[in-house]
Amino acid sequence: MKDQDPIIQVENLYKAYGSFVAVDHISFAVQRGEIFGIVGPNGAGKTTTLESMIGLRHFEEGSVRILNLDPQRQGRELRKHIGIQLQEAALPEGIRVWEALDLFASLYSHSQNWEILLKTWGLADKRSSLFSSLSGGQKQRLFISIALVNDPEVVFLDELTTGLDPQARRNTWDLIEKLREHGKTVILVTHFMEEAQRLCNRVAIIDQGKLIALDAPSHLIQNLNSEIKVRFTYPPAFDPTWLQGISGVNQVARQNGDVVVSGEGPLLAQVAYALAKRGVISSDLRSEQATLEDVFLTLTGRKIRD
Repeated sequence: MKDQDPIIQVENLYKAYGSFVAVDHISFAVQRGEIFGIVGPNGAGKTTTLESMIGLRHFEEGSVRILNLDPQRQGRELRKHIGIQLQEAALPEGIRVWEALDLFASLYSHSQNWEILLKTWGLADKRSSLFSSLSGGQKQRLFISIALVNDPEVVFLDELTTGLDPQARRNTWDLIEKLREHGKTVILVTHFMEEAQRLCNRVAIIDQGKLIALDAPSHLIQNLNSEIKVRFTYPPAFDPTWLQGISGVNQVARQNGDVVVSGEGPLLAQVAYALAKRGVISSDLRSEQATLEDVFLTLTGRKIRD
């Protein structure tokens, strides 16, 4: 495989359960070294897509090639070269961290030194700890270590941060970025649009089994051509209607105790200057840009968590 060739090629993938279509003729390619996101709401078909890609589910139509291998016919060979963290991953409560890594390393003819993985992923001091004693973030670091024990070229992560508190989630994001730094190609399945926007080089947005968008998060957001919003706390006895006359302002509204000014151009600077001229001081004047979740809302007409 040439370096410029896709490391993963999915063409016309179709998977149904009776009359229910879970994955509806999806196609995409993944380049070496990418963090590629498969994103969408719960039940969109993301996990079915992933499980079909890695050979855990039989699909009715289409084709998948990973490292030029067919997961349905060459699954055993493929699993030597990929690492997988499934959504429902678990380990026996009484297994120790080092035992889990040693066990999984023994399943491969070629594996990394799992002692190094312990250090790399911040688990050295938990080496002899029981799985049941680990925090949510520590368990996720262990699962990543297990997924890497065979030194894979491609790593599949399915809803890795679900159930984590905000700090643990952000710590896990740092770990995922490390995978890219270490030369891995990462397929990240998530329903957290903030997560995909931060981490992914490109995302495939899936809804109701269909691929509805595929591009870099920044390009998808730019293509919205959405308005800029400037927000600040509503001062006492303040009439915001005069802000409507500022250049670039399209709308002024009150929302949950805030003034929200929508428009285009250098809106934040314009609003700040206008407020200062009138002697209005706001300590929380801020600009709000469109996000990947706004892209999803625009494409589907409903929020990601519906």
